[in-house]
Amino acid sequence: MAANAKNLSTEVENYSMSDATLASSVFVDANDAITFASSLLTGQGVSAEDSAAIATCLVQADLRGVQTHGMSRLPIYVKRVKRGLVNPAPSMKLTKPMAACASLDGDNGFGFLVGIRAMREAIEMAETCGVGVVSAHNSNHFGMAASYLLQAVTAGYFAFVFTNAAKSMPPWGGREGLFGTSPFGAAAPAGKLPPFVLDMSPAVAARGKIRLAEKRSESIPEGYALDENGQSTTDPTAALRGVVLPIGTYKGSGISMLMEILSGVFSGANFGGDVPDQYTVMDRPQNVGHFFMAMKPGIFVTEQGFRDRMDTLISRVKTNPLASGFDEILIPGEIEARLENERRKTGIPYAHSDLEILAKLASDYGVPEMKTKNS
Repeated sequence: MAANAKNLSTEVENYSMSDATLASSVFVDANDAITFASSLLTGQGVSAEDSAAIATCLVQADLRGVQTHGMSRLPIYVKRVKRGLVNPAPSMKLTKPMAACASLDGDNGFGFLVGIRAMREAIEMAETCGVGVVSAHNSNHFGMAASYLLQAVTAGYFAFVFTNAAKSMPPWGGREGLFGTSPFGAAAPAGKLPPFVLDMSPAVAARGKIRLAEKRSESIPEGYALDENGQSTTDPTAALRGVVLPIGTYKGSGISMLMEILSGVFSGANFGGDVPDQYTVMDRPQNVGHFFMAMKPGIFVTEQGFRDRMDTLISRVKTNPLASGFDEILIPGEIEARLENERRKTGIPYAHSDLEILAKLASDYGVPEMKTKNS
């Protein structure tokens, strides 16, 4: 990834917020956002500990510029809990068919809680076996895959994180949704330099970005999606009735199918278009599947040797001669980490329309509105 001279916030926010919207945003301290989300979730029967964990994941996404997977998702999460479609107090069950492999039944709990538990179990197995793999089912949307990647690299482990999702993307050459915009996530710790954190969708744009554009009455770029008739569209409403397109044509389609195999077929979860859309299907749980793997960096070389070699690789990437129009090369995850550092100081920008929705949610469920830096 490379960056030119644009402001860091604008560079990242171009993926989820227009420049005009960003300029008129209201800023919120990360801790105040966590407090608000936690209060709202505990009111739905989620324990204080679990509420804080979910809220931290949501706010972490907003801090890192992935606002399609942040606080804007709260209304649908609450709605599904109220309708009995998400279990606010799951009793997860772990079975271990092999020493380094485990299956986690999420008991229809929040995907965030399933993801945190699964990665913790994978790390514990990796500590003993060198590698730990957890396949999860009976879960729900788990937000930003980077949350679990960062959980692993913070503990000093290399990790893969995959999930499947509701159908929204056709196989290459098709026109009807079959695959989800299921992320490909991988992370590796380094030594003195920042970790490698790759969290990418096999789609040109996540449906969450298109949904945000619709909510803000913004158009979407050409090439994001097809309408229900299989025609290219810049209208987000038409795109949501149609399908999103894969990156790299058949290559992105192939990656999405791989995510479906690892997350859905392996785990026993729904797969192949059977995961219900959490926004439109309100008569059954999602049964999303996830895949988590943790590896000790010191399996094949020493741990310090791995970290030193990662620093060398990252240094070589960042010092590669620059192409015309670029003033820096960024490794995956670096721009998000910088943005997080910046927003922890200045606050998270939220559009007025987003805050209005959250204020209504607070009113509906009798919790104090989220504090803003302007209030």
